[in-house]
Amino acid sequence: MLTKVHSSPPNFYVRAPDAGTAKFPVVVDSPHSWGAWPDDVQTIASAEDLATSWDAFVDELWLTAVQFKAPLLAAKFHRAYLDANRARDDIDPSLLAETWPEPLRPTDKTQKGFGLIRKLILPGKPIYAAPLCISEVRQRIETCYDPYHQQLAQLIDRTHQQFGQCLHLNCHSMKSTGNAMNDDNGKPRPDIVISDHDGLTSTSDVTQYAAHIFRSLGYQVGINNPYKGAELIRKYANPAKGRYSLQIELNRAVYMHEERFIKNDSFSKVAQDLQRFTEQMSLHLLQS
Repeated sequence: MLTKVHSSPPNFYVRAPDAGTAKFPVVVDSPHSWGAWPDDVQTIASAEDLATSWDAFVDELWLTAVQFKAPLLAAKFHRAYLDANRARDDIDPSLLAETWPEPLRPTDKTQKGFGLIRKLILPGKPIYAAPLCISEVRQRIETCYDPYHQQLAQLIDRTHQQFGQCLHLNCHSMKSTGNAMNDDNGKPRPDIVISDHDGLTSTSDVTQYAAHIFRSLGYQVGINNPYKGAELIRKYANPAKGRYSLQIELNRAVYMHEERFIKNDSFSKVAQDLQRFTEQMSLHLLQS
C-alpha cells in the first residue's frame, strides 16, 4: 500500500505537451496523489493510517483524461508531510519546537490538525512523537511547496498565453463519508464535489457547466459542499481575466475499494468519463 522513498528534488512530475502545442485550455494538478512516506522522517502513525490521506490513483485518472493534450502536474511528496493546498503560513505553532520568526496565520483546518504540516492523521491520532524543528519545516517548504507552486504558476501562465484563458482543475479524492476532522462528520457524500470558493475562483457559467457535464454522465454532484476549495485554486484564479480554477473531489468509493486502496471495476469507466468531461469543458471554453 505504502512504499518508502527518500524525498529528494524534484518533488513533483509533469506530463505535458510541448509549449504551444496543447489542445485543451486546461491545467490539471494533483497535489495529494503520492502515497510514499519519506523513510528519513520518523512518524508514529501507521502505514494504514497514513494511507487515509492519500488521494490514491487521482493523478493516473486525470492523466487519462488529458491524454497529453494539456499539462498535468502531480506532487511526489506525501500530503501529510506537506500540503501544497494550504497557505505557506498556515502552520500550527504547537507543532514547532521553536517560535517561528515570522507571523503565522493558522486556519480552522490547522486547528483540526491538517494545516501546511499535518499534526493529526486521523481524529486523535498524531503523526509525530515530538515537535518539529524550524529548519526541518523550512526545508519542506523550500524543496516541496515552493517548487510545486512555481511550476503550477508557469503551466497556468503558459496555457493562458496560448489560449487567452485557462481552466485550472485542482484534483483530489474524498472519503465517502466525512469524519470528525471534517465539516460533514458522519454524512455520506456525493460522487463528485466541485468547488469555486463560493464563486470567487470561477464564473457561475464555468462551474455550472462542469456540474452539468458530470450529471449528464450519471454522477451525483455537489457544489461547494462540504468543500469550498483551498489555496491552490484561491491563489491562481482570476475569472475576470479568463483564469478559472475549480477543485474537483472524487468520491473514492466510485473508482476504488476504499478500505483496501485498490482499483474497483469502475476505474476505467471513471477515467473515460473524466476524459469526456475534459474534452467537453475545453470545447465549451473555446466556443465561448
